[in-house]
Amino acid sequence: MATFNPLKFLREVRQEAGRVTWPSRRETTVSTIMVLVLVVIASIFFLVTDATIAFAVEWVLGMSK
Repeated sequence: MATFNPLKFLREVRQEAGRVTWPSRRETTVSTIMVLVLVVIASIFFLVTDATIAFAVEWVLGMSK
């Protein structure tokens, strides 16, 4: 079984973190805005879909009275 060396681990973590390409502030802002817009669009879509299905179910169940 391999032994665990915390110092070696931390050195490797620093080395790997140095290889990461971090996004710029502009890229982060644009991505965040895109996510928020898509969340709003998806919310509206599911609101309309849910209301349509609820109306259809009430209409079908109301026909049996």
